[in-house]
Amino acid sequence: MEHEPILQAEHLKMWFTVRSTAVQSSGTVKAVDDVSLVLRRGETYGLVGETGCGKSTLGRTLIRLLDPTDGRILLDGTDITRLPARQLQPLRSRMQMIFQDPYTSLDGRMHVGDILMETLAIRRTGTRAERMDQVLQMLIAVGLLPEHYYRYPHELSGGQRQRVGLARALLVHPELVICDEP
Repeated sequence: MEHEPILQAEHLKMWFTVRSTAVQSSGTVKAVDDVSLVLRRGETYGLVGETGCGKSTLGRTLIRLLDPTDGRILLDGTDITRLPARQLQPLRSRMQMIFQDPYTSLDGRMHVGDILMETLAIRRTGTRAERMDQVLQMLIAVGLLPEHYYRYPHELSGGQRQRVGLARALLVHPELVICDEP
């Protein structure tokens, strides 16, 4: 059903408590304040705003990397706002995020191939040989070469690291991808 909502946010809030420091007094930072949106299957939704306005926080909150202060998040009509980690875990592969800074989201001690293989191994996808084949195909699909499999993140350009992040997200065939500054 292409026109059914896959993701809905209703009056979503993500507030952070700030403690007093020598420079700043304590208070609340309203990173996301009363956001509602509907994303239907097959749609692309673009969110534009100035630096620091809460775009990244909204993305992280929508896929429950952060627990919202208030509001509701619905994935295919199911309220995931307060689901405990155990119930949220099976939904994780359905929604993926491509992070703004790929370098910090990649383990610098691992080869690119091992980072991507780990994504599939965690989900117990196929044999090791099948996983390697999927990873090599995905590297090519995102515009990298098979030899990138054996490179470390620091040996890649920023654009190549972003492609690794894209490959990692797409390997699990998610229904929803949130791109933080694609």
